[in-house]
Amino acid sequence: MPATRVHKYARRCLYTFDLHTHIPCVIIMSLSQLCGIGILSVLVLWMFGGSSRKHNIDLDGPKEVHWLTGNVRKVFEGGLDYCMKIAEQYGGAVKLQSLYGEVVYLSDPLALYHVIMKDQHFFEEPGVFIMNNKMMFGDGLIATIGEQHRKQRKLLNPVFSTSNMRELLPTLQSIAHKLTSIVVSKLPDDGSYKEIDMLPLLSRTALDGVCQAILGYPSNTLESAENDEYTEALRKMSPLISKLIYFRPIVPVVMRNFSSYWTRKLVELVTMPWIPTERMKDVREMRRIIELMDNGSKKAFADKKAASETPATLSPTAMQSEVDGLNSGRRKDMMDIMLKANSASSSSEQLTDAELLGQMNVMVFAGLDTTTSALSRCVFLLAKNPLAQARLRSEIRDALKRLSLLQDSSSFSEHDSPLLHLSYDELINLPFLDGIVRETLRLYPSLPHMVRNVLKATTLPLQFPVRSSSGAEISSIAVHEKSFVIISILAANRNRTMWGDDANEWKPERWLSSPEGKNGPGTDVPSDGAEVLSSKLPAPILGVKDGIRYPGVYSNMMTFLGGSRSCIGFKFAEMEIKQIIAALVLHLHFVLPTDPDANGYIKEIQWKMKAFHTPVVKPPAGDGESPAVPLNVRLVQEEDFKW
Repeated sequence: MPATRVHKYARRCLYTFDLHTHIPCVIIMSLSQLCGIGILSVLVLWMFGGSSRKHNIDLDGPKEVHWLTGNVRKVFEGGLDYCMKIAEQYGGAVKLQSLYGEVVYLSDPLALYHVIMKDQHFFEEPGVFIMNNKMMFGDGLIATIGEQHRKQRKLLNPVFSTSNMRELLPTLQSIAHKLTSIVVSKLPDDGSYKEIDMLPLLSRTALDGVCQAILGYPSNTLESAENDEYTEALRKMSPLISKLIYFRPIVPVVMRNFSSYWTRKLVELVTMPWIPTERMKDVREMRRIIELMDNGSKKAFADKKAASETPATLSPTAMQSEVDGLNSGRRKDMMDIMLKANSASSSSEQLTDAELLGQMNVMVFAGLDTTTSALSRCVFLLAKNPLAQARLRSEIRDALKRLSLLQDSSSFSEHDSPLLHLSYDELINLPFLDGIVRETLRLYPSLPHMVRNVLKATTLPLQFPVRSSSGAEISSIAVHEKSFVIISILAANRNRTMWGDDANEWKPERWLSSPEGKNGPGTDVPSDGAEVLSSKLPAPILGVKDGIRYPGVYSNMMTFLGGSRSCIGFKFAEMEIKQIIAALVLHLHFVLPTDPDANGYIKEIQWKMKAFHTPVVKPPAGDGESPAVPLNVRLVQEEDFKW
């Protein structure tokens, strides 16, 4: 590396610290910090990059490359437009450069079938991902591999069955009703608009959903002025993960080379307040949040486990309390179902307490920010498309009219919401609501990318040919051991060949023309890989082209992945999103901001794509950084049902 570049790079590293508030500290600690960063960088390069840089992938890709970091960083920071640009320009397999060597950016359906299903044992989630998850959440599904993961998956698959979703719906109905009531209470009685930032309300709704329906934890963040420590820790976790994304490669280096004792000592050392930079403050906050979440989860788990004792082990008084609770309609939650399934399993298949605790942490984390992102996007798109909003509202009202004819009207109290009586099957099978949710999840997956580490050199066949480095057409690519593959969920879900020329447009009605049955509302593709690439279903089916489909577990798209590492809770997520959107749209009308602020600027919502899709208000009306979804909201009027 040229000396001048080394000097400039070191100087840039130095100036990443807070020069305005800690000038003396920067001068004193610059040498020690730079030395520490240098040592860790060498370790990371040695552990991850040494063997992958020597390989050359014979594949075309963008030529603009940073001399050190390559161009793969643009995938995670360049936004949706950059990701789609390279996929459309170079096809379903694109060569990118990274700090650790060459990377394949993959969205071809046949290649993805091999990566996540047929040859999945060659493609494993990187140690960075697994070890960071283990550090944060414990031994949950996203922190285990191999036989341990298979064992966990076998126990948990039935837990997320449709019959169990039916039992969990009443909890979500109550939360959605509470959300709607809170928003209504904020609005003027004269039917005029009021600007409301929907993001914190939707975030708190999702938080109550995972706490109550998954953990059985008595959260009430929607109505509480302040969260308790546990729910506050859950709320802060994802933003901090995004902030500390470039620290993630350090974790496996430490965990592989130090004992648990020295790992704790190292964490204590680097999180001491004598390192006053903003980034290290974030590291200290992450440590505090992990400890709070761990303590809260352990307490909730201990309470659940004690409550799940069999009647034979309970005292007569405790047994009567249990019976009274069931008779009074105490609702089930996911932890109840999981603990019952675990106790019913053979001893060899049972999960340990540490594994059960890990599942709790994973399910809560996975169901919080991803659901918030999907809900926020749905509400934003409906505000942007008033005809779609009116059509959905009309569909929901028509369904409730049918319900009132079937049920005795005396069963509805004066202040009751009819949506509280809509069954799981009626909710899931509302056609236009189903189309809105599927189309939003297709275009805007909460996790746009996933990464796989190649454990064994292999050749990936391609469904659609691409260009080699020399420009020749090729129908397969050789990937080398210890190289990386980026699964582009985003590009797969927007592939024009598979989804049509209008693949980049939000059109919920496209799902109405898709045949019923295996691809109809409320259904999904099995995750065991059956008929992934050789569908015999009647044409046309959305997302299927000449018998070819993506190997996703949900509606031929890759939003929830596929195979043994697909999202196990997608049915719960779909149910929660549909219930909340239905409750909001039935009572409220949303439009984008139209009124100028005090400086004459109108708020414009922009979605930034990094680890997640994050909505912000563009400058000059906003700072372009703080998450927000400000919308004009009013009570529904009769004209709002016309489309």
